Amino acid sequence: MKSHINPPPKAGDLQRSRMWPTIFIFLASIIWGTTFVTQKLAGYHMGSFTYNGVRFALGVLSLIPVILIFEKSTPEKRRHTLKAGLAGGVILFIASNLQQFGIILNKEPGSASEAGFITGLYLVFTPILGLTLGRKVRPLTWAACVIAFGGLALISVGPEGLSSIKISDGLLLLSAVFWAAHILFIDRFAHSVSPLRFTAVQFTVSSILSMISAFAFETVSFDGIIAGIFPILFGGIFACGTAYTFQILGQRGVEPAKAAIIFSLEALFAAVSEAVWLGELMTARKYLGGAIIFIGILLSQIKPKKK
Repeated sequence: MKSHINPPPKAGDLQRSRMWPTIFIFLASIIWGTTFVTQKLAGYHMGSFTYNGVRFALGVLSLIPVILIFEKSTPEKRRHTLKAGLAGGVILFIASNLQQFGIILNKEPGSASEAGFITGLYLVFTPILGLTLGRKVRPLTWAACVIAFGGLALISVGPEGLSSIKISDGLLLLSAVFWAAHILFIDRFAHSVSPLRFTAVQFTVSSILSMISAFAFETVSFDGIIAGIFPILFGGIFACGTAYTFQILGQRGVEPAKAAIIFSLEALFAAVSEAVWLGELMTARKYLGGAIIFIGILLSQIKPKKK
C-alpha cells in the first residue's frame, strides 16, 4: 500500500515559493512609482475624476480575459469576492482621487517626486490605523512617525514658514491615510477572495464613482482624453490591471511588514522616473525631507525579534 503522506518540500522549492511574491511586490512598486509621472502628465489634459474613471475602466477591461482564462472559483467565493470588492472600491475611489487632485494642484518642478514621498507616508499610517483593529503600536513606530513627519515638514514648509504649506500637500497626506486603510483592507481579505475578480470589482466601483463625479463636477472632454491617452493607457493597463494584481498575489506570500518596505520604494522610483522622463528635480531641501521620510518608513516596519 502506497503512502499518501506528501514528502517535505525541498529547500529550493521553498525559496522559489517565497521569491515570486516578493518579485510581484517589487514590480508593483516600480510601476506605481513611475505612475506618479504619468498622473502628472494626465493632469495637463483632464480632471482627476475623468482620468481615474477612464483608467480604472481600462483596468477592468484588461483583466476580463485574464480572469476568464486563469481564475476559477466557487459561487460562494465569487459572492464573497464581490462584497469585499465593493467596499475596497469605495476606499480606492477616495484614495486615488485625493492623490490625483494633490498631484494636479502642484505645478512646481519635482512635484511628482514630492507626491511620491508624501504618499509613501501611508506605510507609517498603516500600523497606526491598525489600532482600530486591536493591533498594538510599538514605541519604534511612534518614533518613526515623528521622524517621517519631520521629513514632511522639510518638503512642505518653505523658508517663509507655515504659510507656504500647499493645499496639494494636505490632499496627498489625506490620501496616504486612505491608502493605509486600503492596505489593511487588502491584508484582511487577500487570502479569502479571488484576487483577479476582487481587483476587477474594486476597479469597476472606483471607475463608476469617478465618472459620475466627473460629469457632475468637471468638463469631460473627448479631445482631452485623446491628448492624454498615454497616461491613461499606462495608468489603466500597467498601474491598474497589472500592478494591483501583483499586489494581491504578492501579499498572499509576503508578510505585511516586508511588503510595506518593498512598497515604500515607489517613492524612490517616482523621483528617478521624473528625473529621467521629465528632467525635473526637487530642491536639495526637499530631497533631504524625502530621505528622512524614507528612513521613517523603514523604521516603522522594523520588528525586533523576541528572545
